[in-house]
Amino acid sequence: MEPVKWENKNGIACLSMCKGGNTHNLEFATTMNRILDEITMDLTVKSLVLSSTDPKNFCLGIDVDWISKKFQDKSFQDIKEFMAGMNSIFKKLLLFPVPTIAAVNGHAFGNGAIISCACDFRFMRSDKGFFCFPEVDLGIPFLPGMLAFVKKAIPLPLFNDIYLSGRRVGAPELFEHGVIQKACANADELLSESMAFAATFTKKRGIFSELKKRHHKAIVRVLDEEDPPVIESLKLFITD
Repeated sequence: MEPVKWENKNGIACLSMCKGGNTHNLEFATTMNRILDEITMDLTVKSLVLSSTDPKNFCLGIDVDWISKKFQDKSFQDIKEFMAGMNSIFKKLLLFPVPTIAAVNGHAFGNGAIISCACDFRFMRSDKGFFCFPEVDLGIPFLPGMLAFVKKAIPLPLFNDIYLSGRRVGAPELFEHGVIQKACANADELLSESMAFAATFTKKRGIFSELKKRHHKAIVRVLDEEDPPVIESLKLFITD
């Protein structure tokens, strides 16, 4: 089974991560990039909703077991391809020609929280799941581009708190700070609210795409100019 699948529901691209905790590895990055390209090519798509089929987890971030094994085996090219592939996903979501909505139905840790921030809007259920950046405890620093687009979704005081502490936050607190559109009571409400919100968008792709390009110009510059050297150096883990 592929880690990601999608279907077109009346012009809404329902994009589902569908492999348990939905951890990110090279297979995930390759598949997600291909599917995002497929959705872009479907001109009947007016909006996109990203969620998970797992009842507990939205996405648990980087597949630490996979990447640790690659380091152990000195498979550095796979790691570089993975990191570049994830950057490509983030950039595609950031500049996607239709509105992107993350329906966070469970835990969103690390890269899982980050991928939701790459989307234009976020909804989250309040009865289950936490949002956090555990990188400070795992010794995994953000890439420069990640910092740039996460800050567009999270107010700086809150981001400074959860980025440096690794503290877990729930939907009510995220709603209070404007990170999410709505804290939904349960999974059913999350799905219905996210889909109803997605259905309100019938914008033309040309103007929507151009608005995003201009709005996120500085972020894209950081992604394009600063991240590749960091990827090439493989400064992924800090051990001291």
